[in-house]
Amino acid sequence: MTDRNVLESPRLVIELNRVRANYRALRAALPAARIRFAVKASPVPEIIRLLNDEGAEFDVASIGEIELCLVHGVDPAVLCYGNPIKKAADIARAYALGVRRYAFDTEDDLLRIVEHAPGVEVECRFLASTPASITPFGTKFGCTPGEAFRLLVRARDLGLIVAGPYFHVGSQQTDPTAWRIGIEQAAEISKALVDKDIEVRSVNIGGGLPISYATAAPELGEIATVVNTAVAEFLPAGAGVVVEPGRALVGNAGTIHAEVIGIRNAPDGRRWVYLDIGRYNGMAETENEYIAYRFVTERDGDPVDEAVVAGPTCDGDDVLYQRTKVLLPTSLRAGDRIQILDTGAYTASYSSVSFNGFPPLTVHVSGAERE
Repeated sequence: MTDRNVLESPRLVIELNRVRANYRALRAALPAARIRFAVKASPVPEIIRLLNDEGAEFDVASIGEIELCLVHGVDPAVLCYGNPIKKAADIARAYALGVRRYAFDTEDDLLRIVEHAPGVEVECRFLASTPASITPFGTKFGCTPGEAFRLLVRARDLGLIVAGPYFHVGSQQTDPTAWRIGIEQAAEISKALVDKDIEVRSVNIGGGLPISYATAAPELGEIATVVNTAVAEFLPAGAGVVVEPGRALVGNAGTIHAEVIGIRNAPDGRRWVYLDIGRYNGMAETENEYIAYRFVTERDGDPVDEAVVAGPTCDGDDVLYQRTKVLLPTSLRAGDRIQILDTGAYTASYSSVSFNGFPPLTVHVSGAERE
């Protein structure tokens, strides 16, 4: 994606072969599910083209993501405008571009869809009573299950095609029981819809599939067993399943290559390690220290000690880790290279345009888009 020298720092390197392997592993683990990639996790053209070739669908959150997919050959029929927060003009634009699937969670958004995208297929997002995830959404999205039922009936009555209920267990969900809870609640909505003579085409179980960072996460097979069992136990016959992974497909496919700018011993006695990448140019998920990335240095094997890790800007909030215990070699020096592992998701896509004059994180890819 860039012609800059491959040694530029910082840079994100994406291994396409890993993305492909992740997709195929998920397809094998959830054979009955339609896989809909959450583009926001890594809107990289090569990833879009690879997953399109593999047969994925795409969850898009904006007109920009819709246009990105279309310009790289994706059929609008496999796009779902899954962001429940949409301007009327954006709904109309998406409809003009051929998008025929939409998600919503309020009556206002439903009525905008009816007006500007007549006859499309819709999913209603409800707030499932699942355990908190590592990076939770809170109550920003999703209505009550009862409201989801009411709104889907209203959608049918207003001439839209009902797909079914939709829930999300929260990003980086490490409790597999969350999916069982969500599927059981979705099933209750689905059965009520069937009683109203509304066919439930699909239940969208969202994303949230975790990967291991500094702390291990449940294996995909463990979560898949929970999902497959719950689907068979609770969902009405004929109802398909949609899963919307982002992190699970691209997270472990990326490595950030960065550099140590300097080391400082602060007046409180703590050692600070400053990197040329921080919260504003790729490391946004360190906010609240929810995601604990792993570091690899050229001096691994030397004695280690705790370090506060910070970014390069003059913003006091540009600190990656000061509560999380990060052990780095005591021999680290300015100019040393450092790798940040499993950074393929929500890094470059979160990077600011040019905060403090620092450029956005650039992306390089390796491996083939097609086998």
